[in-house]
Amino acid sequence: MTDQAPPAYAGKPRVLSGVQPSGDLHLGNYLGALVKFARLQHEMETFIFVADLHAITAWQDPAKLKHQVREIAAAYLATGLDPKVATIFAQSAVPAHAELAWVFNCVARLGWLDRMTQFKDKAGKHKERESVGLYTYPVLQAADILVYKATHVPVGEDQRQHLELTRDIAAKFNHDFAAPGFFPLPEALTQGPGARIMSLRDGSVKMSKSDPSDNSRINLTDDADAISQKIRKARTDADVLPEKLDDLAGRAEAQNLVGVYAALSGRSAQDVLTEFAGQGFGAFKPKLADLAVSVMGPIGGEMRRLLADPGEIDRILGAGAERAREVAAPTLAEVKRIVGYWAG
Repeated sequence: MTDQAPPAYAGKPRVLSGVQPSGDLHLGNYLGALVKFARLQHEMETFIFVADLHAITAWQDPAKLKHQVREIAAAYLATGLDPKVATIFAQSAVPAHAELAWVFNCVARLGWLDRMTQFKDKAGKHKERESVGLYTYPVLQAADILVYKATHVPVGEDQRQHLELTRDIAAKFNHDFAAPGFFPLPEALTQGPGARIMSLRDGSVKMSKSDPSDNSRINLTDDADAISQKIRKARTDADVLPEKLDDLAGRAEAQNLVGVYAALSGRSAQDVLTEFAGQGFGAFKPKLADLAVSVMGPIGGEMRRLLADPGEIDRILGAGAERAREVAAPTLAEVKRIVGYWAG
């Protein structure tokens, strides 16, 4: 007799992701995530949320948080998510996330969380001062995914470990409660080219909304003049662009701008170099600025239009939350039954 693998999850494909409402979204978010959300909605059932539960693991001004939620929702809509196709909602509007997270807190092992490098990076030497929420954040993330039985999750390198934890939690729940195939083991959707956009001021660090220099990033709400100015001020070097991609090695800022051009134009970095080989940044930057304005300018304009009508954003978020609750409710009800909770 041989051991047989437990039956695999047999449900339909579904993708889930979310973005925290903790600051201005930028070009890196657009190329690394938002533009891909818009594509994925036509490939499988898609749930995209604003991660306001996750946001408060670090202090958020309560007076600003609601506006920041609307701003992320506006970014989703402006970059192509269709609320008639994808389910767009605020995480806190679906209590099942937090309720399932408690069950998963009792499934996950302390050693698993101790290995999470992102907590170590954020907490540094003073982890005793950090919130319990920051420590258990990956368990809530697992609940976010599994309450909808999502089979696919877009991830960057910094989130791969959390997705592995989600798979471990799903597998342990299925095993411990004799419920083979109940939860899927979600697969990573890698972000692909353009996912890792670096700072315009320092090509060795990722573009970040937490960078104190606004010139380090192109915000989604920037107008054409701001976009153009930031590209023209971006740090570069004195050398011309080479013919071959390998010759960009060691030139972080040059590599970044070529990558941005490639991602915005939908071409390969090598194609960009073939066009601009032998030219300096005095010629390249204006072309990149024009391209960035043509792609990003309309997004900023649409976001500003949407944010001027918060009632419309709230309507879309409300409808999305209703749909999300409908999908999450049967999963949570079945979890309660499986765990043995009193049903009344």
